[in-house]
Amino acid sequence: MERLQKVLARAGIASRRKSEEYILAGRVTVDGKVVRELGTKVDPAVQDVRCDGERLRPEPKLYFLVNKPRGMVCSNSSESGHKRVVDLFRSVEQRLFTVGRLDVDSEGLLIVTNDGEFANRLMHPRYGVQRVYSVEIDGVLSEEGRAKLLKGVHLAEGPVRFEAVEAKALGRERSVARVVLRQGVNREIRRAFARLGHRVRHLKRVAIGRLSAPELRPGAFRKLTPKELAMLRGDMSDMGAEQ
Repeated sequence: MERLQKVLARAGIASRRKSEEYILAGRVTVDGKVVRELGTKVDPAVQDVRCDGERLRPEPKLYFLVNKPRGMVCSNSSESGHKRVVDLFRSVEQRLFTVGRLDVDSEGLLIVTNDGEFANRLMHPRYGVQRVYSVEIDGVLSEEGRAKLLKGVHLAEGPVRFEAVEAKALGRERSVARVVLRQGVNREIRRAFARLGHRVRHLKRVAIGRLSAPELRPGAFRKLTPKELAMLRGDMSDMGAEQ
């Protein structure tokens, strides 16, 4: 017997947190009855568990690494009019979603999966998996500005602190910085640099934890290897142990 939200996440419906929202909204039934209690435990092998009327069926877990190009959105919604990252996987029958977000003007590495539990752990602040970015900005980042990023820049959601910042000037008008973050706030890199007076010209995620793939061209994707999955899970476990 497992908690209902965990069963939904394991079935690839959504992350555990999103699955909880589905339960509270009355979108989930067990043996024909709507269940709204988050602590409900079920056995999907013998019980009829459904979300929006569709019965949960075990499906193989899939894990892909994508180099997202600019102009694509990470949302599964088609309302924006932009091409979606999940559109790259039209030949895959399972419902996939991106782990985390890169805004439409950013590019770089993303993980796409149908494993909600894995996605939740990878993005949860408790586990703090590093994300490494290459950022090109207007102007030259001063040592004072670098110190502020490391100490924490206040945004509407609260302070955003960079784990590491390495900057290299490209003349008087541009700089390229390598930054490391462990938290996730909407467009936090662009907004943090803007608070310091720097416009971000180009933003690319180059690594997730210890995982990088410089050979992967924009728009290309591949399955994660068992070794890479183990490495990511190790990154999550190591950081979780530190909390």
